[in-house]
Amino acid sequence: MQAPLPANEIDRLAALYELGILDSEPEKDFDDIVSLASGVCGVPMSLVSLVDADRQWFKARIGTDLTETSRDMSFCAHAMLGKDLMVVPDATKDARFSDNPLVGEAGGVRFYAGAPLITTDGFPLGALCVVDSAPRQLRIEQLQALRALARQVTSQIELRRYAVALANTTARLQEFERRKDDLADLVGGKLRAPLRLVHTYLQDLGHTGTHNAELADLVGRATAAHVREFTDLLEHLTSMAESGQGSESLHMRQIDLTRLTQRAVEAVRPIAATKQIWILNQAGGPSLPIIADPVRLEQVIMHLLFAAVKYTPTGGRVRVGTEVESGPAVRLDDMDLPGGTRPDLFPHLYYGAIANPSAVPGPDRGLAVAKRILDAHHATVALSDRPGDGTSLHVVFPFAERELVDA
Repeated sequence: MQAPLPANEIDRLAALYELGILDSEPEKDFDDIVSLASGVCGVPMSLVSLVDADRQWFKARIGTDLTETSRDMSFCAHAMLGKDLMVVPDATKDARFSDNPLVGEAGGVRFYAGAPLITTDGFPLGALCVVDSAPRQLRIEQLQALRALARQVTSQIELRRYAVALANTTARLQEFERRKDDLADLVGGKLRAPLRLVHTYLQDLGHTGTHNAELADLVGRATAAHVREFTDLLEHLTSMAESGQGSESLHMRQIDLTRLTQRAVEAVRPIAATKQIWILNQAGGPSLPIIADPVRLEQVIMHLLFAAVKYTPTGGRVRVGTEVESGPAVRLDDMDLPGGTRPDLFPHLYYGAIANPSAVPGPDRGLAVAKRILDAHHATVALSDRPGDGTSLHVVFPFAERELVDA
């Protein structure tokens, strides 16, 4: 049975296309998520499936060589219609899928569980799913981890789009400054005399009502000689007006850093539990007001915590807290294990987010994206690594001003 179209299908597809994720190159961040989902749920196949108009395309996959299938065979097209997990214990006994070609073939799909990928604006993009050729059930903690991993997928997709948008905004502002300088040269230089002549002629005409042929001739010759400059003036003014437009900017307002960090910790905790990683949440102190985009900043902190969980050995410990340093701060400590085993987080944070992360796209692109969003918040990032203590990441924000400014 083919899944029905969502009521907002046109807007949903527009949101999917705007994110620019379809047919993009494989990325380690997404590959890591499907690998973790497969391992957590104990199944051979996991996919990040994005549902296009007539196909489902796999941004990441493990356990199959397929890169896409037609939409009418898609389990994920059904899963994305709901707000929570869709679990199919045995597809041969489910009326929606029993006649699906992917089920009927030898060694075909029997078990499916998919968590919808829903943007912060409420548009379903597809699903993060796990698949097996044998019927099965998942435990509660596995279902919780699959939900949490799906949130990571959506956050990664949205953060990448915003990082590109921020780069475009920066380029527009630089163009604005250049054109502002050019405009000053035009008005203050070549066009000053012609504009003065035009002003004088119009002023005399207004006062006397008499056409001054000699002055009009001067105005005509002056403007004819500077048609190109006048055209440039109009283009510069138009360009400067357009430089301030666009919807890519962050939506800044005063928020509580402590509360936001607590939410990020709880979002990642189910993933940590599957690796027996203990997250010590010390982000329970007083309110720490900062100016930030609450959605994007929570996604960034979630991704930093997810990186800590991903690169920490099973049985490790991650400590998270908020405090006041030179400003409101989030502290993340990936602690050494008692036996001396060290977490592998430091090189990923250093090369992914600290050491010129935008220069060359690398395996930790998500960390470079997170750093770009933090830069837009004027946050300072400090990283240290000491044997016995582990890796420590401090992100310090400016104090909130009384006057809130939208960026």
